[in-house]
Amino acid sequence: MTSEVETPLTSEEPLTGTRRPGAAATIYDVARLAGVSPSTVSRALGKPGRINARTQAKVQAAADELHYRLNPMASALPTGRSTTFGMLVADFTNPVFFEMVRGAEAVAAEHGYTLILSESEESGQREAERGRRLLPAVGGLVLATTRLTDDEILALSAEKPLVLINRRVPGVDSVVADVVPGIDSALSLLQELGHTSIAYLAGPERSWIGARRWDHLLDAAPPRGLRIVEIPTSSPTIDGGRGSLARVRAAGVTAVVAYNDLLAIGLMKEAAESGMRLPDDLSIVGFDDIFGADLTAPALTTIKTPLRAVGQRAMQKLLDAAGSEDRASAVEDERPLETELVVRQSTAAPRARD
Repeated sequence: MTSEVETPLTSEEPLTGTRRPGAAATIYDVARLAGVSPSTVSRALGKPGRINARTQAKVQAAADELHYRLNPMASALPTGRSTTFGMLVADFTNPVFFEMVRGAEAVAAEHGYTLILSESEESGQREAERGRRLLPAVGGLVLATTRLTDDEILALSAEKPLVLINRRVPGVDSVVADVVPGIDSALSLLQELGHTSIAYLAGPERSWIGARRWDHLLDAAPPRGLRIVEIPTSSPTIDGGRGSLARVRAAGVTAVVAYNDLLAIGLMKEAAESGMRLPDDLSIVGFDDIFGADLTAPALTTIKTPLRAVGQRAMQKLLDAAGSEDRASAVEDERPLETELVVRQSTAAPRARD
């Protein structure tokens, strides 16, 4: 990569005045001491390697002498471009977002960007409010499992670059793992084990990806000789899974596919505490393969989503959409993101009923 040349200090740079004793150093103080422009200081400290080594060392020495650290929230001032991105997730307590955030953060940090996180608490209203609050401070935004309407998403995308995870809206960049391979494998497993009736524990009503999962289950189950019923839940949480047991029993099914692993784990816990033997009395399949899915008793069979790769891909797209000088490699985009079945101990042949 070719390094940028040093931008010299000119008479037009706003570096007049003397710093008050005890006051925190500013980017202009560093620029004055190093004899370069504020934009050069921003590049040197925010994106190392973008200027020549001599200037980089001079700026760093001046910053160290003044005990100055670049404020990413203010870095857009001298350069006209923010080095901060935002990411809004549906629920901080849901482990499904851990790897997504790690993937996004890794790509952002690699290219000199800071990632700010916020959550909607599964509320479209709160998501809209927090998205509006974030927009002025960031150069772009990732919405992970958004609960906004299409119109609300389009309004945000008209103001700043936007990338969606687990949602598609025409005209807006998105990253969605293909649910078909994982769901097909799960249905084939249940069919081979001898199940004939299954239930789908549904996610939030406004979940776009939840609707896609149900649509494919509804299409793919009957040709395999599987009767399927959709069961609503109160929330996509462990408590929501616990609260679904009565409806699962009333449906008379022998297997369940859940919208996510938290629902599956909640159902598993409630079923075990009620005296059911798992997986003999009920086979359970989760979705996403979150951290801890293999620590349940029995260990959870689940449809794995490549969560970290989804987060990485979303940040790569945001870098491109924001017109970053340090765009991420497009090689990642050539690899499909697919779900896959991870078979553990929560699925088995149904026990013969009296």
